[in-house]
Amino acid sequence: MFDALKVKNECVAWIRDFFEKNGKGCPAVLGVSGGKDSSVVAALCVEALGADRVVGVLMPCGEQFDISCSYDLVNHLGIKHYVVNIKDALAGVLSAFPEDLAPTEQAKTNLPPRLRMAVVYAVSQSLGGRVANTCNLSEDYVGYSTRYGDSVGDFSPLSRLTVAEVKEIGHLLGLPAHLVDKVPIDGLCGKTDEDNLGFTYAELDRYIRTGVLEDEAKRARIDHLHKTNLFKLELMPCFEPNLD
Repeated sequence: MFDALKVKNECVAWIRDFFEKNGKGCPAVLGVSGGKDSSVVAALCVEALGADRVVGVLMPCGEQFDISCSYDLVNHLGIKHYVVNIKDALAGVLSAFPEDLAPTEQAKTNLPPRLRMAVVYAVSQSLGGRVANTCNLSEDYVGYSTRYGDSVGDFSPLSRLTVAEVKEIGHLLGLPAHLVDKVPIDGLCGKTDEDNLGFTYAELDRYIRTGVLEDEAKRARIDHLHKTNLFKLELMPCFEPNLD
């Protein structure tokens, strides 16, 4: 049985310990999407460090239809926030491509989250902060993140917690229900996570924790995604010269 209170308290203590060792007195900085993951990470950091040491970065690309959720979070927690619109940066990079090199759809899909993470790090470095990763175990397990985009950070409170567990902690922290239970949308192509994945997070979470999933096709898809995306969770391979 998942003990949300125990895990929440341990995570808060872990964040405090991280900052004692890796950035005493400095702020935690994170990208705020208004979804459950960034909401829960921000709330955990507030409990661990205080609202005055947590900074949210809102990064719409032009007009963002659900940006009100991001404002709801920063206002609810009372944290400082900055808004950096990446529309012009994205257009600038794409327009600078040589005429004989057309970016693929996948490249165009992954460029915004990589630009956003560059912005978060620029804000963090300007404040002397540390960047919070907001990925969870369920997403990481099937590679549902952009390498060098939302997959990175200086510390990660949720990478060992499933979607269901993150939601439990979010409700325990007293976050607004519409943020914790918001239907996750990838923010890239407008589809829900579950539309893109081909299975529900409930099915994925159960499979991760118990190894049980009756639907053979979905189980095979999860196994395939997990195997082919493991490289995202590993350090970059390095050549080791034989210097003997």
